[in-house]
Amino acid sequence: MKQVNPMLNKLQEILPAIRANAPKAIELRRVPDENIQMLHGIGLNRAFLPKAYGGLEISLPEFTDCIAALAGACCSTAWAYSLLCTHNHQMAMFNKQAQDEFWGENPDAVASSSIAPFGKYEEAEGGIIFTGDMKWSSGVDHADWIIVGFVRSRTPEEKAYSFAVIPRSQFTIIDDWYSVGMQGSGTKTARIEKVFVPEHRIQAAADMMEGRHAGRPLYPDSKIFHTPYRPYFASGFASMSLGVAERMIEVYKDLTKNRVRAYTGAAVRESIPPLLRIAESYQQVAAARAYLEKTWNEHKEYGERHQYPDRYTLAHWRTNQAYAVKMCVEAVNRLWAVMGASCWYEDREAQRLWHESNMTAAHAYTDYDVCAQILGRELLGMEPDPALL
Repeated sequence: MKQVNPMLNKLQEILPAIRANAPKAIELRRVPDENIQMLHGIGLNRAFLPKAYGGLEISLPEFTDCIAALAGACCSTAWAYSLLCTHNHQMAMFNKQAQDEFWGENPDAVASSSIAPFGKYEEAEGGIIFTGDMKWSSGVDHADWIIVGFVRSRTPEEKAYSFAVIPRSQFTIIDDWYSVGMQGSGTKTARIEKVFVPEHRIQAAADMMEGRHAGRPLYPDSKIFHTPYRPYFASGFASMSLGVAERMIEVYKDLTKNRVRAYTGAAVRESIPPLLRIAESYQQVAAARAYLEKTWNEHKEYGERHQYPDRYTLAHWRTNQAYAVKMCVEAVNRLWAVMGASCWYEDREAQRLWHESNMTAAHAYTDYDVCAQILGRELLGMEPDPALL
């Protein structure tokens, strides 16, 4: 039996207002302030905040259920807000000095990110000087900090994919998010010019994946921080794809029940193809949810045991989520193909869901062509390809 999710119950109360704001998010090209206020108001931003700073430390399955529900109302909001939340999980892996700077005066502080390692840096005494136009920073308008990626090379032989954490006062936002989908996510560019980042706000990605991170000794009893960062960071992508697909099924059902063909007046639901399409999409999305829930529960169980997954398990976890996204997108596209010309109007929910669904599969982490290669190599006993992140 599925456990009660108190956070999901709170979220359900504000979802109608967030759904009503979806057109406003598109118009603003960022998440409306009132959406952020409502979500902060129920404490969702504290899902992965350490209890030491007033956080909840809820389980990953509880969190992903909330993000799926939020995505069904407004995927742009879910995309940005999910990342603002999951970055708290990542920040809990930094040392105490960095965490005190981040949350000490404001436990509701959140970070956006741009973690592809495009940043440039110079070594400096006690840290680095960081520079870069860091793109794809969803929710950056609402962030107090930003987590940015770069490759640090202390010697010609040593290259470490790393993260640096920079406060809002030290970067500017470039308003360049003009997209045909997920318009309201505010996925803009952060411009950082010669900013000093002290050593305590720098962390290697590999250490965060393998349990060597500076924050690990801080929370010996935690059930969520003795885990690799990346599955938590990426969990929102699949949960959003699931939530959008589940909502598309409801929209299709409501449309098809009363739809008649313009030239003949025939009831669409009386013909065979719509029945076949809704049945297959419904089962495909149900299968995706079951697959994802199994995977997220494994994340939870490993965290409770303070057990880090081996390479084989990590490959499965990543590919499971990408394959579930693939199923959800197929389910949405199957329905969208026959929903009629009226759904192409800009104000129709169906076309928004269609765009959002396909964008959930566009992230590097959900690229199934990449993920299938990662898993295929693992299944056949081959060494990982460093070109496949």
